[in-house]
Parts: sequence; structure tokens; C-alpha cells
Amino acid sequence: MRYVPLIRLRIPLFSLLLALLLFPSCSMASLVKSDTEDFIDWWQHTVFYQIYPRSFKDSNGDGIGDLPGITSKLQYLAETGITATWLSPIFQSPMVDFGYDISDYRQIQPEYGSMEDFDALIDRAYELGIKIILDLVPNHSSDEHEWFKKSAAKEPGYEDYYVWVDPKIDANGERQPPNNWQSVFYGSAWEWHEKRQQYYLHQFTKEQPDLNYRNPAVVQAMDDVILFWLNKGVAGFRIDAVNHMFEKESLDDEPLSGKTNDSQSYDYTRHIYTKDLPEVLDMVQHWRQLLDDFSSKNPNGPTRIMMTEAYAELTTLADYYEDRHGVRGSHLPFNFHFITDVTGDSDARDFVYNVEKWLIYMPRGHAANWVMGNHDNPRVASRFGPSSVDAMNMLLMTLPGVAVTYNGEELGMQDYRDISWEDTVDPPARNVGEKLYKDVSRDPERTPFQWNNGSNGGFSEAAKTWLPVHPNYLELNLAAQKEAPKSHYKVYKALIELRKSAIMRLGRFTIEPISRWVFASKRSFANFDSIITIVNVSDKEQLVNLSEFLNQPKKLVVEVAGVASAYQPGDSLLAVAFELNLPPGEGLVLSERCSTVMSAQRRTLVKQLIKSFQVILVALLFYNLWRHKWTKVNINQHRF
Repeated sequence: MRYVPLIRLRIPLFSLLLALLLFPSCSMASLVKSDTEDFIDWWQHTVFYQIYPRSFKDSNGDGIGDLPGITSKLQYLAETGITATWLSPIFQSPMVDFGYDISDYRQIQPEYGSMEDFDALIDRAYELGIKIILDLVPNHSSDEHEWFKKSAAKEPGYEDYYVWVDPKIDANGERQPPNNWQSVFYGSAWEWHEKRQQYYLHQFTKEQPDLNYRNPAVVQAMDDVILFWLNKGVAGFRIDAVNHMFEKESLDDEPLSGKTNDSQSYDYTRHIYTKDLPEVLDMVQHWRQLLDDFSSKNPNGPTRIMMTEAYAELTTLADYYEDRHGVRGSHLPFNFHFITDVTGDSDARDFVYNVEKWLIYMPRGHAANWVMGNHDNPRVASRFGPSSVDAMNMLLMTLPGVAVTYNGEELGMQDYRDISWEDTVDPPARNVGEKLYKDVSRDPERTPFQWNNGSNGGFSEAAKTWLPVHPNYLELNLAAQKEAPKSHYKVYKALIELRKSAIMRLGRFTIEPISRWVFASKRSFANFDSIITIVNVSDKEQLVNLSEFLNQPKKLVVEVAGVASAYQPGDSLLAVAFELNLPPGEGLVLSERCSTVMSAQRRTLVKQLIKSFQVILVALLFYNLWRHKWTKVNINQHRF
């Protein structure tokens, strides 16, 4: 009798298969667990949350954010659904450029804590399932780094660690820089070193001398730094200013751009000899191999990855993924098109074009990525307007691949443009002077995180913080948004939850303009409800007709709606033409629910399945009769 349950187990299985065929998409979608990873590696569909440590959370009351402060808030990231975060530089630094001038690549900046604090952060992040990415700055060090001091003194082995050049002597016998190269931060890219009696190159501030990667010893030294932090438990690196790492050895003058007559401005020349040289790609590929080798030798850990920052041509960035010979480089060359190529004045066609061009140029088999904001550019609410915060996050979170969020964008934090000259600390802003500093300062987007409406927005108990907190923290803060029935934070959290579904990980993607001011995108996957995102980028209400975009209109259900939306999650759109009014700057995320009417093809499939199952049942019955002789029929097993 022990085989009877075998038959009974198959009847529910058949019923399940029959149900999937009778009610295809809706039923299948509900069976997929939200935490299923399928065939995607951890980094290919995650949300990377950028933390600017100096402004995230101060734990000791000195007005400066620190590592213990970050550790204390990792639970917040976990509750939000964040599984990976990258930290702007935390290494030892004189803080001329707030961490991007590193004096020791293997030490923690004392203002931020100790190595023990870093280890505690890694341990807590591991407990919460959060991976930590470090911001590495290989192009240049601080002039206080031991490497630079030894190089300036021409100590053996360090003579060529940096780019040193003899001066030009003009007709008056005066010493001049070797060429017309400018610093990104204004002025000449060359600084005279009195002790060494040579100029050194600095593409950023004069306190940030460029390392010489044509020297194999420098390459090895940076490899050792990378391995040091990998062994400390980080999951990878965001590589800063990677396309500045090599310069033309002949030191030719760069051609004039014609954009400005100010010879000290970075826009004065076209940077064909100081950016995007072929050797950069070789270095990126070298580091990719280093990371892959480490991952192979440590298979119990996650894939170690590299994200690269380069404001470069699209074809160049595509080669960072994979060159024409199939050699892979950066896992994620940052895509800044939502920062550099669209503005609050852009229309729907601009957004669609900038999405499609990245997907067209990205080699197949790689993960797209979308950066909506960072510490160097105005915040989303300030670029596109406060009313567009939810819509921009909807766009970001429903695109295929990786989403990158700068801390505070989930709340709709805004730039604080009224920071006084006295409180301004950003080097480019200080360089241009009091009259022009507001035009270039990055301080407004770096103000402290607004946790609550308490002292300094809950960021610090200090009498004065390193940058002033935006005065709107009294109303705009995390605590208030957690309590509110509807808020930017709750919209953001709902979008992260939606991203866990199989269709958002694996679904095909299409996007097109519905009109000049409205665009729509769709994620579709066989046997699943499609996910549709619609966004109005204008300052006026738009009547949206989705019937043509959907081809065969079915019932639409609201999945995520903005703070000011007239729609609620769960609302159905049943109009025949699927027309709806979309207010200025608003977006909606909808699911295209399936019909329960079977097609002729599906009915045929069901009939075939029933017939097959009948045959199986008969075979199983005869097998049991033969095996156990349940009836009085005398069956000769041998003859049977």
C-alpha cells in the first residue's frame, strides 16, 4: 500500500499546473518569491546607496559625521531595503578636498574614527546583509603622503612616483609651466616645488599631486592597497576620476576649446592629452583581473566589483565595460546622463533618448546603471523641482540594472543655496572667490542628513556642524516622513520592494514618449503582469492615453503613486481608452493585470495535458495492480 500516496501527490500537482494554464499571468506572478535571485549576481540589480560620511551621522558631537554614526544607521538602510552602500573616502587625509586628498591609503581619517570602528561597521553590515563599497582615489594622493615626500626628496625607488617636469624658460628668463594644461579646480595644473626644483602635475588642487602610473612600482603599490581593503571585507571599490590617470608623455599644449577666453578656466582647452587616454582602459582591465582573481580565491564571499567614475564620451564608457576584443573592465562604468544630459527643462524625448542610447551602446551581457545624483551635483529636488522627486525615483527604480541613490534623495532633500561665504568650504568655490562661489560650490548638496526635527536635524549635538543643516529640516526629515500617511520615503521604500519581483530583475524593457511631455516604460516577462511607469516632466497637467502603448488594453492597477497623487496603490483604471490626467511632475507605476479568458492555443494545451495525465494515471494503476495484487484478478507477473 505504500505506493498509493504517490498517486495522490500527483493530483494536486496536476491541479496546480491546470490552474496556471487557466489563470496564467496573475497566478504565476503570485508564486514567485520576492527574494528569489534567479541567475543574477548580487551587484547586477541592486540599489547602491551612496553615503557621504562627513554629513551622514555624527556620533561624538564634534559636528562631523563618522563611522560609528554610519554603523548606528545601518539598520535604517536595512529597513529601507538597501543591500549595498558605497562610502565617499574615509582614508587619512588633510581634508583639503574632504577626503579626496589621501595621505595614507591604509588608515582611517581620525575625524571619522579608527580601524576598529571600520571593522565594527563591516561586521554590522554583514549581519544586516549590506555590502560595503569603498571610494578609492588612485589618480592622485595628498602632498602630505609619504610617497610624495620621498619623491620630492628623490629617494631611491620613489623618484618617478609622481609626474615631475622641468620648467620652460621664457624670453625674459622667467620660469614657466611646461604647457597650458589646467586644473579641474581652476588655474594651472602645474605647481613649482622649490626643494626638487621641478614642476609636478596636479589635475585637481595643488595639494593633490598626480601619481605616475607609467611607473610599475606605483601600479604595484595601488594593487597592494586594493588587496589590503579586500582582505578587510569590502565588496569592491568605486574608482574616482579614473579617466584622468594618464597624460600624454610629450606634454603637448592642448588645443583651445573656444568656450572661454579665461586661460585659467578648465573650459579653456579641449582635454585630449590629459583625459581618456588608451592606457586608462588597460589599467581598468588590470584591476578587473585583480578583483576577479580575488573573488576566485575567496569563493565563499561575494563577487568583488569595481564601479568607475568618468565623465566621458559614451563610446569610451562602453569600452570600460568590455573592449572590442572582449576584454572586460569595469563592472559598472557610472552612467551620469541623468545628471549631465537632462535638466528640469528637458522634455519626454530627452529622457527616452538618454535611456535608449546607454542601452544601445552597452555591450550585451552587462548590467546597465543609472545615477540620479551624487555629492558633486545639485540634488534631484533642486534640479527637477520638489514635485518631481517621486517621479524621478520611479524612473530610476524601474529601469533595468543598477540604481544609484545619493543619501537624502529618498527624502527629497534639497540644496541649501544660501550657505554664506564664511561657511563655504568647497575648494572650487573658495578658488573663484566671494562673488562667484555660489555658481560652483558643491557644499549645498553636501549638507547634513535630516533625520528628525531636533537639534541640527538629528545629525549632531554640536553647537556648530561642519556645514549648516538646511533650515527646512523642521518639516523635511526622515522621522516626519515615516509618520506621514504618504511621503517621499514611503514611495522610495515601495519602489525598492517592487524591484525584488522577478519581472523587475529579468523583464524585457521598452520606453517611448507618449507625447512631448510624457513618457512611458514597460517591463514585461512571459507569464507575468507587465510593470508600466509613466512620468509627466512638464509643469502642466497632461492627459495621457496609454491605449496605443499597451497595444491590447487590459485592467491597470496602481502599484506605486506619488505623495501628491490622486491615485492610491490598488486603484484600478478601467476606462476603455485608459486615459488619465497626470499632474505636473508626477509619475505612476502600474501593473497590467491579465485577463482570465483562455486563448484557443491555451485551451488546446490544457486538453493535451489532461490526456497525458490520464495515460499516466492508468499506467500507475496497473503498476500497483501488478506490484501488490489488489484485486482478485490473477495476474502472472512473469507473463505481464
